[in-house]
Amino acid sequence: MPSYVLFTIASLIWGSTFWAITLQLGEVPPAVSVVYRFALASMTLFAWCLLRGDKLRLPWRVQRWTLLQGFFTFGLSYVCTYNAEQYVVSALVAVLFALMVFWTPICARIAFGTPIPLRTWGAGVAAMAGVLLLFWHAIGNALHDIKGGGQGHFLLGLMLGIGASVASSAGSVVVAKVREQSSNLLLTTGWSMFWGASMVAIWCLATGQEFIIPRAPSYVFGLLHLSIFGSVVAFICYFTLINRIGSSKAVYIGVITPVLSVLLSIKLEGYRPGLVEWLGMAVCLGSVAWAMRGPAAKPAPSIQLNNPIETP
Repeated sequence: MPSYVLFTIASLIWGSTFWAITLQLGEVPPAVSVVYRFALASMTLFAWCLLRGDKLRLPWRVQRWTLLQGFFTFGLSYVCTYNAEQYVVSALVAVLFALMVFWTPICARIAFGTPIPLRTWGAGVAAMAGVLLLFWHAIGNALHDIKGGGQGHFLLGLMLGIGASVASSAGSVVVAKVREQSSNLLLTTGWSMFWGASMVAIWCLATGQEFIIPRAPSYVFGLLHLSIFGSVVAFICYFTLINRIGSSKAVYIGVITPVLSVLLSIKLEGYRPGLVEWLGMAVCLGSVAWAMRGPAAKPAPSIQLNNPIETP
C-alpha cells in the first residue's frame, strides 16, 4: 500500500479517536479503559497472526524492545491521555500531540545521537508559543480557581496531555529498534499492546481500581472503534510509515489529526474557541508544518532501516 494512503488512513482514524475516548469516560476508571482497549486490540492482532500461520513466540532480544515500546506507547501515553480528557476538551489534547513532531527528534537525539536541524528548534519555540496562546484563557481561569481554593484540574489535564505526547514520541523512537529485530509488524505490535495492557492492569490492581463491566452502548461503540480501528488499523499504518520514512517524518500525521479533532469537538462537544485560541492553534500547527518542510536529519547508524525512505 502506498505511503500516502497509509498516511491518510491513520490521519482520518486518529482524528476521531480523541473524541471517541470521551465515550469511555465516567462509568469505568480511565486506566481500566486503557486495559480493555489494548487487551482487545492485542488479541485481535494475535488472532490475525495465527490465521496467517505465524508463531506467536518471539525471542527475548525482540521482546525486551516490544516491552519497552508497550510501556511508553500503549501504557504511559494512554493512561495520561485518558486522564487528561477528563479535564481538557479532546481537541486540545489532540493539538498537544502535534508537539510530537518536536519531541520525537529530541527523543531520537537522547537515545541514538541523531542530529536535530536548527529549523526544528525554531519551529519548536514557535509551537510552544502557539500552545501558550491556545491555553492562555484556560490557564488564567485555572490559576484564578487555585487562588480561590479550587484544585485547578485544567492544569493537571494540560500536564497529563503534554506527558502523553512525550511518552508517545519515546515509543515511536523505540519502534525503530523493534523493527531492527523483527520484520513481523503485526506480531510485534500485538506483543507491545499486550505488554502495555498488562502493565497498566497491574498498576490498576495495585491502586485498587475496579474492573467494571461497561454497559452503556456508547462505551461499547467507543471501545470497538478505538480497539479495532484506532489501535490496530491506524497503528499498523503508522508503524509501517515509521519503517519506510522514519519516526521524525511519520509524526507529520500530527498536523492533520488535531484539525479533524477540533472540527469534531466543535460539532459534538460544543467546543467554541475564541480568537486567541484560533490564533494559538494556527501558530502551533503552522510551526509544525514549517518544521516538516525542512530536510530531515540523517538517522544515526544504529537506527537505519533496510527499507528505502519514501515521502508520504
